[in-house]
Amino acid sequence: MPYHLHFGEADPLRIRFAISPLWETHSAVRVLARPRQQAYHLPWMRRIAGAARELDLRPLHLLMPRSGHSPDFLYPPPLGPAASFEDEIEAVRETDPALVLDDFRRALADTPGAAESPEGRRLLADPAGAVGRLADLLALAWEALVAPDWPRLRALLEADVAHHARRLAEGGLERLLGEVHPSFAWDAGTATLTVDYNGDHIRPLDGQGLVLMPSVFTWPDVVSGFDPPWQPTVVYPARGIGGLWSEAGGRTPEVLARLLGPVRADVLCALEEPTGTTALAHRLGRAPSSVSAHLSVLRDAGLLTSRRYGHQVLYERTPLGIAVSQPDAM
Repeated sequence: MPYHLHFGEADPLRIRFAISPLWETHSAVRVLARPRQQAYHLPWMRRIAGAARELDLRPLHLLMPRSGHSPDFLYPPPLGPAASFEDEIEAVRETDPALVLDDFRRALADTPGAAESPEGRRLLADPAGAVGRLADLLALAWEALVAPDWPRLRALLEADVAHHARRLAEGGLERLLGEVHPSFAWDAGTATLTVDYNGDHIRPLDGQGLVLMPSVFTWPDVVSGFDPPWQPTVVYPARGIGGLWSEAGGRTPEVLARLLGPVRADVLCALEEPTGTTALAHRLGRAPSSVSAHLSVLRDAGLLTSRRYGHQVLYERTPLGIAVSQPDAM
């Protein structure tokens, strides 16, 4: 059964995008519980295998049924468009224990035998203490599994947001909601967004609006079903995941390298999606100061454009930059 999100008069004015490092951490842990379902992330899984073995992720995996409820309090929708992991994990630690116990019961009930297991009984006996233990475990998972690649992940997520922001400007809300993901369907007559997925969830937005959140590790699923008091949210797979773990080398045309210089040509060709300086430097394995200098030159030459997103500046190729970076155009 699908999700049905009913918009009121004010809700279309309160749609926003957000990026959540906490959500990516939780979803990365879920990927490790079912690695065969996540072929796109095999390079990442091979690289972090040693670090993952050092973590006891079983308490989190117990709360991740194959289908059914997962505790909303462990990954609440972010308050801002680009919340830090530290801010998000602090919100987890401050969760009302009464909400936690209900979440535990619902999640454990969706896995046969989970509530009667030693860890399940421990969670139910001391929900307040469990919050601290689970938050500590998520913090360890963030540092070991996600933080080393966060510049790359954040760049892809921000590129997705930038793409959909442009589509909103070009075609309006109805077009945006019809294009974010193939499972989305917008009914203007009833002002309802229907998400076709394995779930049965009906929620009036009641003036809270809707958070649309791209995710790397959620692929191929779309996730919603957040109940009050949590912000109505839909999490969907970000664009460009297929090339996420590919290396940057080997895609710069030789003639372009002779024209611009090899490093500057690499910078131009690496900008397949809007990207910030830090993420681009991480991708190319170069110092941010060096990449920043080359970006400035390319922008002054009319090959790039830049705009601010949150606390950083995203660079994107202009039509001229796209033309000169293509082998056939040289």
